[in-house]
Amino acid sequence: MMFDYIDGAAGSGAGLTRNREALDALCLRPRILRNVSDRSLSKPLFDTDALRPFGIAPMGMCNLSAPGADLMLARLAAKHQVPLGVSTVASTPMETLIETAEGNAWFQLYFSGDGSGTVKLVDRATVAGYQTLVLTVDVPEVGRRPRELRHGFTMPFRIGPRQFLDFALHPEWSLRTLIQGRPEMANFQMPGFDFDRTESRAAADWDTLRQLRERWKGKLVVKGVLDAEDAVMLKTMGADAIQVSSHGARQLESAPAPITVLAAIREAVGPDYPLFFDSGLRSGEDVLKALASGADFTFFGRILQFAIAAAGEEGLQRLWQVLTQELSIAMAQTGLTNLSRQSLSDVLA
Repeated sequence: MMFDYIDGAAGSGAGLTRNREALDALCLRPRILRNVSDRSLSKPLFDTDALRPFGIAPMGMCNLSAPGADLMLARLAAKHQVPLGVSTVASTPMETLIETAEGNAWFQLYFSGDGSGTVKLVDRATVAGYQTLVLTVDVPEVGRRPRELRHGFTMPFRIGPRQFLDFALHPEWSLRTLIQGRPEMANFQMPGFDFDRTESRAAADWDTLRQLRERWKGKLVVKGVLDAEDAVMLKTMGADAIQVSSHGARQLESAPAPITVLAAIREAVGPDYPLFFDSGLRSGEDVLKALASGADFTFFGRILQFAIAAAGEEGLQRLWQVLTQELSIAMAQTGLTNLSRQSLSDVLA
């Protein structure tokens, strides 16, 4: 059940396949006889320099992959000075995560219902010390994901005979979770913070964004953008950055692969506007393809949870090393010593 929740996508999964096929179709341009012995993987990111050009995408209920997964990701963010996306439905309180991440955390926000709970979360994030808010706008209604429905997976979670049998057939996961305690939506374990995952978010509109921009004094990133006209409108209305994303193909099965619209969005918003990317990334070479297509920074999601589920924090650290090595090797083989926009201009074949 938990694997299908993390790995699943909208509909039959065609969008997930489309994301991968589009990334696989891009080729990098090998270059030779360039001195690439000294390579830098750092990237400017707002008012700081991230040690890697990739961070951790906001993911809900990460502790379902393994007890303490949220904190493992937070420690990873602190170590490498990259942003940890803290989901509205994280299984660890936002205050604990920004502290563990040593400030390297961005709070991801959903608008839902009449917006009253959303406002409370924004104010709470301010008090907690968050400097960057990530408004996710591609979920006016939660996508239909049959793999979850088949298992009766809901949040808040309800256990029945089918779920009990599933737990019994996976004793290692079940025992660890039983000992550590059932994961909960930690940001709502307070009076006045009730949350219904299936509650409509359809009431959000451009005026909602305007009000949020007025209320939030830090950096505002809008995530879930796949249309160049929308991107220009967001820039005009004061968003500090845009994140091109299809939510990992978990919402609209027929959405285009984000990598295929990235260049058009870059052209529409201009060369200097911050543009981030997620969805479908699986390797260091994928990161280089996204950067060469116009992204300033990228985010990994699912594969980090897979690593945790397979081998805990050691597995997560090892995967991060692999991604770093893959990117560094790809840079060497394409003649790059840094990831500046000028250097990346002719990397794609």
